[in-house]
Amino acid sequence: MSVKSELLGLLEQNDNDFVSGSAMAKELSVSRNAVWKAIESLRADGYNIKAVTNKGYRLEDSGDILTKAGILGYLKTRDVFDVEVLKEVTSTNTVLREKAEQGAQEGYLLAAEKQTAGKGRRGRSFHSPAGHGVYFSLLLKPGSKTNEAPLLTSAAAVAAAKAVEEVIGVSVGIKWVNDLFSDGKKVCGILTEAVFDMESGMIDSAIVGIGINITRPETGYPEEIADIATALTDESTAAGNRRCRLIAATIDNFWKFYQNLEKREFLTEYRKRSIVLDKDIHVVSADGTKPARALEIDDDCGLVVRYESGEIATLSSGEISIRFTI
Repeated sequence: MSVKSELLGLLEQNDNDFVSGSAMAKELSVSRNAVWKAIESLRADGYNIKAVTNKGYRLEDSGDILTKAGILGYLKTRDVFDVEVLKEVTSTNTVLREKAEQGAQEGYLLAAEKQTAGKGRRGRSFHSPAGHGVYFSLLLKPGSKTNEAPLLTSAAAVAAAKAVEEVIGVSVGIKWVNDLFSDGKKVCGILTEAVFDMESGMIDSAIVGIGINITRPETGYPEEIADIATALTDESTAAGNRRCRLIAATIDNFWKFYQNLEKREFLTEYRKRSIVLDKDIHVVSADGTKPARALEIDDDCGLVVRYESGEIATLSSGEISIRFTI
């Protein structure tokens, strides 16, 4: 981890207290000059760091700043990841795919303040205004079989759900296969895009993109999603630097599952959090919608349904809708 990230962590740990430059230099095993440079770099990022002669430095309330140093400061498995934070992108998935084609390695984590063309499933867009959510993508090189691709999305859903509860304190459920819901409305979308090796039948690379609505935009949501989208909280994201913490917690949770993906350690919780099991649903396809009953989620995260005709089928991909009573 960089001196900048470690120094930010020290300042956050000593909330409301001054820490001398010499103490930080000794703690981080660097020079006083390196501490000063890191302080100036953090200030350039927008952090409000107060300096008082003979006392040292103190981190003041700086709002909810999304930075590489901030994310790394909360990541437990920080040495694994190469983190980049951009002010604005078309889509974190799109930009990260370009970086992968240019040689980026597994563990490259790209986050953005804002997406102008956030990607959802089936060509839909994901509304991504600055300051109201987190939008990030992770590059993976799983080397697993193609039929294991749904496991990445499902593991990410559980990881994000746990992180939301840890950081925001809101309980969320999972709508098969890739959405998180709160109070009957969507608060998070997950999009996994994979590149397959046709000869070996293995996943060459995969990008898992996650977008989470933390607070409601001042102008509300676009008309086309106003009835189905919501935010996790009415509180400011600045409370406890939630955006950096939420990204870090999601990635840490996911990485634990990913290291032993074939063991499906997330599956029990995925089923427990499901909001569709034992519910009447509609299976959406190019031919229209068909009423069905959601029966179970199998070990490959397929949704087992029973159609009105009595036919039992397992959905490995696709889309379903469910009517909520609020």
